[in-house]
Amino acid sequence: MPAPSDILSDPDIAQAYEDVRSDKSETTWLVLKYASATSDSLKLDKTGTGDLAEMTEALGDDEAAYAYVRVKLGNDEYSERTKFVFVVWAGPQTKVMRKAKMSFQSGQVKQVIRTYAVEIQTGDKKELEADNVTMKLRRAMGANYDRQGSSY
Repeated sequence: MPAPSDILSDPDIAQAYEDVRSDKSETTWLVLKYASATSDSLKLDKTGTGDLAEMTEALGDDEAAYAYVRVKLGNDEYSERTKFVFVVWAGPQTKVMRKAKMSFQSGQVKQVIRTYAVEIQTGDKKELEADNVTMKLRRAMGANYDRQGSSY
């Protein structure tokens, strides 16, 4: 099995990860894709400065990809927090063998993309809509004061 450094040998990947993490960078997301249909090597496919919707547009229905996104949460500018989301994407038409390899390879990707609040494994773009991701992040953070009803 290839070492993480083999499948993630593109030096642009580490730089893009640092850019997404940095408040000084405009970059808010990155998408990694396989170099070819038969390759296990990943390459930096795209980066962007927009929101989740912009990142989601870079994910194809027949593709396997990994994405990393910076998301701002908060009720106002004073309570705003930055959280990071790791996405393991297997589009609905992704080949079965590629999907099978992804469970192992996502562990290798996590050796480079180490810091995130939630991981979302999906092939459904609806799960990557801002409201759904925000809800997952709030759940991961613990207290949720927006929720209807109470368990107290």
